[in-house]
Amino acid sequence: MPTPAAQIAGLLFALFLVDPKGGVAEVNPAAENMLGRSAKRLIGRKISDVLIVGDQRVIRRLELGDVALVAREIDLHTIEEVKRVNLTMSPLASHQGWRVITLSETSRDEPAREGRNEMSTLGAPSILAHEIKNPLAAIRGAGQLVSRKLAPEDRGLARMITDEVDRIARLIDRMQQLGSSVIDPGAPCNLHEAIRAAITTVRTAGSEGVEIREEFDPSLPPVLASRDALEQVLINLISNARDAALQAEEPVVTVRTRFVSGLVFSAIRLGRAVKLPIEISVTDNGPGIDEALRDHVFEPFVTSKKSGQGLGLALVRKLVRDMEGRISHDRDERTGLTTFRIHLPLAKEDK
Repeated sequence: MPTPAAQIAGLLFALFLVDPKGGVAEVNPAAENMLGRSAKRLIGRKISDVLIVGDQRVIRRLELGDVALVAREIDLHTIEEVKRVNLTMSPLASHQGWRVITLSETSRDEPAREGRNEMSTLGAPSILAHEIKNPLAAIRGAGQLVSRKLAPEDRGLARMITDEVDRIARLIDRMQQLGSSVIDPGAPCNLHEAIRAAITTVRTAGSEGVEIREEFDPSLPPVLASRDALEQVLINLISNARDAALQAEEPVVTVRTRFVSGLVFSAIRLGRAVKLPIEISVTDNGPGIDEALRDHVFEPFVTSKKSGQGLGLALVRKLVRDMEGRISHDRDERTGLTTFRIHLPLAKEDK
């Protein structure tokens, strides 16, 4: 039987043991991951210095060691970002003054009601897929016909048309499965190939005046993902970033990849912790998302675009979650940058 220490270490949520003087006496690995700090740097510090939250009522209650507390969807300030979390504080009746504090992340990527299938509001996806596939087949046929009449140096654009039609057709197949609870774990995927393909598609569609920068870590190994789904996610994010950056004086979109050591997604819906060490970020210097919409951008039909349908980011979240990944966003008012971050698992090595 696992020891109590092993049981606590295996928890998906962050746990802090606080002594009667308000000092952190113990933390579990999930707490280290959430705050981005090691246990050595956390133990011995005041809990009020460790948990920097945005609600003054919660701060006052944390200073009281003999009261229970439940706080939902509060802002937690960490070294790198602001996270949305649920917090509980439980006094230990058997040990006067001692208490246990837990944190579970909800963030801007997860709905408050995990079991709700937002994509069901899209309505009759199979009928929609059928209506879209018919004209796609005609477009593909026209693209192949045009390709035969073009000069060899111009056939690349025609091939892009047929390739994009094929990719969209595969995406439509996935849309028909949006209501399914079955998760496709994907396969080993070169993320930089997917990113460059997405950037090429966005540039071909029109990105005049917007600089799209690539800041890649070439040493990153393959990720566990669906290539088609990942490419679609990136096309959506880069296109949105391009549109936002157009409102800046010198519009810039930066796509960056890096290895994030120790990041773990507490995927309660999967019943296990998922390590997500690979980060893809898409950053723009546009005006940012309307503050009233920031907590809802991944919900269907939420959009700030006059002609937008509000389906792009909802689909993006669904595709990322199907790959056992995580997507979030933040706005840095100091630098004037908006960033969407995708975290993905590594592909399993063949033994």
